[in-house]
Amino acid sequence: MAWTRRRTAALAVCVLLLTGSAGCGSGGGDGPGRSATTASAGRLLDDTDEDGRRLRQVDAEGAPEVGIEVQPEAGAEWDVTLTVRNFRFSPAGTRTEAVGGRGLAYLYVDGELVSRLRAPEYRLAAALVPRGTHHVTVRLYADDATVWAVDGEPVESTADITASEPEATGEDSAAGHPRTAAGAGEAS
Repeated sequence: MAWTRRRTAALAVCVLLLTGSAGCGSGGGDGPGRSATTASAGRLLDDTDEDGRRLRQVDAEGAPEVGIEVQPEAGAEWDVTLTVRNFRFSPAGTRTEAVGGRGLAYLYVDGELVSRLRAPEYRLAAALVPRGTHHVTVRLYADDATVWAVDGEPVESTADITASEPEATGEDSAAGHPRTAAGAGEAS
C-alpha cells in the first residue's frame, strides 16, 4: 500500500513538472490571446537564409518577434539580452519538428554563428568581438532548423556594437567602460 502511494505521488509530481514547464515563456513569450503551442507552424518556402536553411512562413499577426540588446560587461565581455514575443525557447532534447512559436535563437557576430540559444541571455566572449564595430544578430529558428519568416524575411534583429582598446592606464573611460553598444536592435 505504501509503495502505491509513493508511486502515485511521484507520478503526480512528474505531471505537475511537465505541465508547469509547458506554460513557461521567456521575455514576453506569448502575445495576448495567442499561445505559442496553438500558433501555426506556417508553411515551408523554397527560399533559404545565408546558411541554406529553409524559411518557414507565418502570418504577420501573432508571428514570433525578437529584439536584441548588447551591453559591455567587465573583462571585455558583452551581455546579450533577447526580448521575444509570441515565441518560447525549447528545452534541450525537444523533438526536431516545427511547432508554432517555439524553437531556438541563433546568435551571429558579423555573420558567423556563435551559439544556438535556448534562453534569452548570453555572455559574449571578448575574443569574438575584437576592436572595431560589429553586427550582433539573433535569428529565430523552429526546432526542425527552419527559419521563422514573415513576408519572406527571417525573423531577426541586429545590434551594432563597437569595441575599443582599454585605456593605457587600465581604467575604464569616464562613461564607465571603453566600449559602447549602439542600442537595441529591432525585429526585421
